[in-house]
Amino acid sequence: MPIYEYRCQDCGEKFERFVRTSSDGTELSCPNCGSKQAEKLMSLFGTCGFSTTPSFTTSASDSCQPKG
Repeated sequence: MPIYEYRCQDCGEKFERFVRTSSDGTELSCPNCGSKQAEKLMSLFGTCGFSTTPSFTTSASDSCQPKG
């Protein structure tokens, strides 16, 4: 099941929902104000250990943990 991200057009609240089919979004309501006016947001796919050079190995320095 994909997870979609939404933003309420009335109060600005951002929230996520599991969606089984494309028709499941029709009964969507904001968890903050209850409004049915929500827009689907474009989410970015995130990965850990991104490098500009192609490599299939990672090291401890490539972790997702904060540095410093």
